[in-house]
Amino acid sequence: MGPEDTPKHEAPRPRTPGTRRACTDGQVATTRFGAPIRRSRGCCRARILNTMMNDLTHSTTAQSADRPGAPAGASRPVVGRFAPSPSGRMHLGNAFSSLVAWLSARSQQGRIVMRIEDLDPRTQSGPWSQLVLDDLAWLGLYWDEGPFYQRERTDLYRAALETLQREAEVYPCFCTRAELHAASAPHASDGTPLYAGTCRDLPADEVRARSLARPPALRLHVPGATEARGSRSFVDEGFGPVRETLAEEGGDFLVRRSDGVYAYQLAVVVDDGDMGVTEVVRGCDLLGSTARQMYLQDLLGYEHPRYGHVPLIVAEDGRRLSKRDRDLDMGELRARFGTPERLLGWLAHACGLAPDDAPRSAEQLAETFDWSLVRGRTAIRPPALPR
Repeated sequence: MGPEDTPKHEAPRPRTPGTRRACTDGQVATTRFGAPIRRSRGCCRARILNTMMNDLTHSTTAQSADRPGAPAGASRPVVGRFAPSPSGRMHLGNAFSSLVAWLSARSQQGRIVMRIEDLDPRTQSGPWSQLVLDDLAWLGLYWDEGPFYQRERTDLYRAALETLQREAEVYPCFCTRAELHAASAPHASDGTPLYAGTCRDLPADEVRARSLARPPALRLHVPGATEARGSRSFVDEGFGPVRETLAEEGGDFLVRRSDGVYAYQLAVVVDDGDMGVTEVVRGCDLLGSTARQMYLQDLLGYEHPRYGHVPLIVAEDGRRLSKRDRDLDMGELRARFGTPERLLGWLAHACGLAPDDAPRSAEQLAETFDWSLVRGRTAIRPPALPR
């Protein structure tokens, strides 16, 4: 089956953003998807949680009460998600991380939500959103809800930002990307420059003057390294115990860009919480975002999902695959393999999910999936494609 034979998926109209239920002391509010929102006793508004994740124990089962963020004695049905950015055609690495996300959820009788992360205006045109839906459907990686489009959910991000401005320290930042990269500063755990706090304490009159020249971005100030809530610990499905100090390894981070686009960290936290996502599976290049997202979840009153980060698929020369360079993209892969079973069988064997490269469906792979098969590796260099 070629790309032209793939059935098209019409994007349903997004649900009208619902309002969160008001609650009295001790009650639990929920999002419109039914996900619980933690409230501190004596106030319905989300508060910073002072409890740390240090003593959380890890479970590989979906119904465990020990999952990060789950209340003691509670169990939550597994809800995974696909969250592609339509910046180009999916490549082999995107297919692999999507496959593991799907296998992890389905092996636990869980559900999948489809979300298109298209907040950046550059991703809102072209064929890529439709192609990613087509490619995932062709692979047999079906979803249960969505697709939802971030560009249609900005009211939720605006409300979350207003909560942060009330509950935490959000400040305007006038630093350009060039200035940040030119500074000889340490780098955050995700490779971005660690923000030095240049604009954190600007006087109000200087903020007003600078704002006339160019609109500022907005940054969230994180707790200091010695503060009780200044670090986050969790047990990752792919990398085991992880602890990160926000100020030293993440730094103050953007929640809204200078062009008015809501930042990735804020949008994904709001979406995951609002959609009731309990399991986030993605490439290990995003492992360094987890502590910042957990901090935002605490500020906004969302449960922590379980995290699993998977190895990156790299090219023969060790480079990360790039959509821009069309490295091993799904157009080429579909033409080369012909059927999804052949591609999935080859990919599963190359990545350690199957003992050989015999054709296999996604459902067949789910029957034998276990996180131990992909644990502990940061990169996978697959063999040459079959001719």
